Amino acid sequence: MGRPSKYTEEFQRDAVDLVRSSGRPINQVARELGMSHETLRNWVRKRERQTGTGPAASGGGVSVADKDAEIVRLRREVAELRQEKEILRKAAAYFAKEMDR
Repeated sequence: MGRPSKYTEEFQRDAVDLVRSSGRPINQVARELGMSHETLRNWVRKRERQTGTGPAASGGGVSVADKDAEIVRLRREVAELRQEKEILRKAAAYFAKEMDR
């Protein structure tokens, strides 16, 4: 087990929230808070893993929300393609019947 942190949990949460809400680079926020940028970067990554957001959690730099949106889009596309396939199947059956006459 590592040594106890000199930063409180509340400070860590607030620092991560500041990085997320400000849109500023981690280096800049860490400098303003008077701490190591690597420490703050580790806290941000840890929070991303815990909450299931960001590249640390989802891999490949794709957020969970983006993946969910892609799944919805693909399901719609599959439904549309199934309808088109059914229409083509019926059309082929109709034309095959016409050819027999």
